[in-house]
Amino acid sequence: MPHTDHPSHVKIQVYWRPGCPFCTRLRRGLRRTGLQYEAIDIWQDATAAAYVRSVNRGDETVPTVAVAGHALTNPSVRQVLDLVRHHAPQLLPAPDAQPARRRLWPWRRTA
Repeated sequence: MPHTDHPSHVKIQVYWRPGCPFCTRLRRGLRRTGLQYEAIDIWQDATAAAYVRSVNRGDETVPTVAVAGHALTNPSVRQVLDLVRHHAPQLLPAPDAQPARRRLWPWRRTA
């Protein structure tokens, strides 16, 4: 369950399940922004699955993102960033932070 009692406990939680292409796309997009989040597999955590059902009218719809007591179901990266800006701006990456990048051919050396 999301922690909402104290700002230092606030974090971004992404509820997901293996094999979900929407989850993969969201998590990849969030990594590119540099935003730190906790990924929670609802198939491995019964409490997490119950939380997802509680915010999705009984359905285990993923990805579900929780920030400071607010939840979004199947959001875009932009929607998650807007939610964080509004409810937990301290979690935004520093403006000068470099987003995570994947190399096209990681086995190749760069000079």
